[in-house]
Amino acid sequence: MLVTATVSAPLTPYATLLGFTRYVDRTGPTKASFVGGLRRQRASRSGFNPHGQFVKALKADIAFHTGGTHLAQVVDVVKPRWRPLYQSLVPGATAWLHSLGEPAGVDLAQTRDALAMLGDLPIKINPHFGIRYADGRAEAVRLHFDEAPPSEEATLAALHLTARHMDAVLPHAEPVLVDVRRGITHRMPDNARPHEIESWLAGEAAAFRAIWSAAA
Repeated sequence: MLVTATVSAPLTPYATLLGFTRYVDRTGPTKASFVGGLRRQRASRSGFNPHGQFVKALKADIAFHTGGTHLAQVVDVVKPRWRPLYQSLVPGATAWLHSLGEPAGVDLAQTRDALAMLGDLPIKINPHFGIRYADGRAEAVRLHFDEAPPSEEATLAALHLTARHMDAVLPHAEPVLVDVRRGITHRMPDNARPHEIESWLAGEAAAFRAIWSAAA
């Protein structure tokens, strides 16, 4: 009897924008354990996004100019296990909505995902949605849900990589990172040095690839 062995193809190093920004926010041995966790998750194709209904409600409030009605209602329809999470997110998200100005002056804009390459590392750039103001300005919005505020490093990485591919994501828009729990919008600092950020991220990407390969 002929016995054939099935050899699995090696997993190509890959990261989402969320995964990569969480990686750059870590130091020392925690970087290796984090990348190892991402690799195992990729291999098992596991993962669940508990924020899906929340994002839909927020987008509905923008699209229908309802100023927070859908956010208030989603807390009652989400599964009970996620209700405390949603209750902690709604106040800040509602405050952010109100900070945009009159609901009728803001519309939802369609964004597209893009694939960024940092050296040999592909990174999926995926804003949650876009918004367009009555004066023509547009923003590509990435939401931060964590209990801790986004660090300066994670914020710079997310905004820089999104801006780098804005022609594909939402042409002529500005990238923003919204800290949902606190209702705060983060933008690229005026004194940011893109070349220095690019060099820093390239080094982080090379280290990510090395850790990923070592975890094989």
